[in-house]
Amino acid sequence: MSTPAIRRKRRRGARVLVGVNLALAALMLCGWIPGPVGTAVAVLLPGLGVIAIVVTLATLLLVRRAAIPASAAVAVFLIAAAPAMPAFASTPGTTSISIVSQNVRAQSGSGAASAQDLIAQHPDVVTLTELDAESRTAAADVLEESYPYSYAVGTVGVWSRHPLTDGEPLDLGLGWNRALRVTVQAPTGDTVIYLVHAASVRPGAQGARDEMLAELAATIGDDDAPRVIALGDFNAATTDPALLPLSAELTRARSTDGGTGFTWPATFPVVRIDHVFQRGFAVARSDTLRAGTSDHLAVLATLTVD
Repeated sequence: MSTPAIRRKRRRGARVLVGVNLALAALMLCGWIPGPVGTAVAVLLPGLGVIAIVVTLATLLLVRRAAIPASAAVAVFLIAAAPAMPAFASTPGTTSISIVSQNVRAQSGSGAASAQDLIAQHPDVVTLTELDAESRTAAADVLEESYPYSYAVGTVGVWSRHPLTDGEPLDLGLGWNRALRVTVQAPTGDTVIYLVHAASVRPGAQGARDEMLAELAATIGDDDAPRVIALGDFNAATTDPALLPLSAELTRARSTDGGTGFTWPATFPVVRIDHVFQRGFAVARSDTLRAGTSDHLAVLATLTVD
């Protein structure tokens, strides 16, 4: 039997938990603020969502009438996380292009192993980022027989079963090349590929990354190609405000395997910083896979056209 003293204790506990929930909601709302605050909240968002759900359930167990204020953080989380939610695969079109991308982690010696694991998926195009001289050579030795067409710039490279044309390096305001643009003559028709390895983000230092992503979005906005794929290591979580300009130009290939789609760190992924964006396709498959010894999971997408 619930005594008045117990009910008062429950109400006090519920008020504290509601306060925590409202604070979580306010924190998650900060995820729409461009710059370091939005970036930090985007990285923390999955964990904040789990905490919000646990706190909400605990509140409901104490006082059911607190359901509405207690659910504020969960509602904000669901809205904020919507772009990262899994999606249903589209109905396969008449022709398709499959493409895979991985950050192989410089100095890890993962170039050959990653390439071997990736070609086991039989993609049309393999793209690698954070290549050093040794890993680029090792990957090329594995890929060149099945993927005779290639184009590499700086720390990024593309290998394809189909001819590549119009390759050009992109510095995207960084001052040195960590991105490229190339056209693949695929069965789906000529498709422009943008491969990017965005600058790293550290506390107090993310301006270079933000500029690269803004420049990438502007470059793609000026590109009138009907079929475009932009992929690689963006060093930005799915809900990071820095990706909003790019999301206005292209559609992100959301996970179709029902999983989180997280890519880093590979041993226990907690955030997705490797992405595939597209224009002119339907997404028949989008998932992640372990390849080599890199600290990033690879991302794989199969895109179709009618």
